Amino acid sequence: MAESLRVDAGVPWAAEEVPGGRVREGVRAYFLIAGMWIRSTMAYRTSFVLMTLTNFATTALDFVAILLMFSRVDALGGYSLQQVAFLYGVSSTTFGLADMVIGSMERLGRRVRDGTLDTLLVRPAPVLAQMAADQFALRRLGRTFQGALVLTWALLRLDIDWTPLRVLLMPVMLVSGCAIFCAVFIAGAAFQFVAQDAAEVQNAFTYGGTTLLQYPPTVFATELLRGVTYVLPLAFVNWLPATYVLGLPYPLGLPEWAAFLSPLVAAGCVGLAGLAWRAGLRSYRSTGS
Repeated sequence: MAESLRVDAGVPWAAEEVPGGRVREGVRAYFLIAGMWIRSTMAYRTSFVLMTLTNFATTALDFVAILLMFSRVDALGGYSLQQVAFLYGVSSTTFGLADMVIGSMERLGRRVRDGTLDTLLVRPAPVLAQMAADQFALRRLGRTFQGALVLTWALLRLDIDWTPLRVLLMPVMLVSGCAIFCAVFIAGAAFQFVAQDAAEVQNAFTYGGTTLLQYPPTVFATELLRGVTYVLPLAFVNWLPATYVLGLPYPLGLPEWAAFLSPLVAAGCVGLAGLAWRAGLRSYRSTGS
């Protein structure tokens, strides 16, 4: 039983008959499942509004802490309040989108422990799409909206020389940052196939990562900067692109063109996360084995 589940791995048989069929089927399954959860959520609209506002207010406390800090200092690591708000806005917006789109992946360990992952394996849809859309939480828009508000405020207050490259880099930075965080969610979920109680370890790199990126890179040790630049490239979410937009140097002395590597880094992270997920899923033997 477990072996047959592992071999099928939840991949729809018809989707394998044409190139790209898995991807199309996965996207279709994701939107169908997410749409079901959205309809369920909107059946209780007052509850949805209250939960969204709560999510907005809770995440806003992070920025309140930054405001309190700047009530005592004029700059943090050479960054002004508006520049830190820019970093905060990009980090919170990109992570909020990733958390809403694929944040359910952090519950994989629980499904492995209680055996409910087996029910996903026997369905004719990719397991990754099912896990990502499971219990889709539209209320997480609160975090995204809050981050976008802070980012908008920062952009209005900053005196930026808007060259065509800087204008282009803004949407590229947001899309690439969201993709990098999605890759971290998937890789963390893949790790939970091996360490089933590793949800908090995953959170250290997802929720912990976005908190790290809300502050200037200049306040952290060089070893940490190297780690989040060359090992787990979270710096490409906002630090490196932001230094180009803001006209500030990156502490590691990287060239300016490194700020435009975010799409390539995001593609690489997604590819590696996909391989890790595939390896983890193939290693799964069911709780009864």
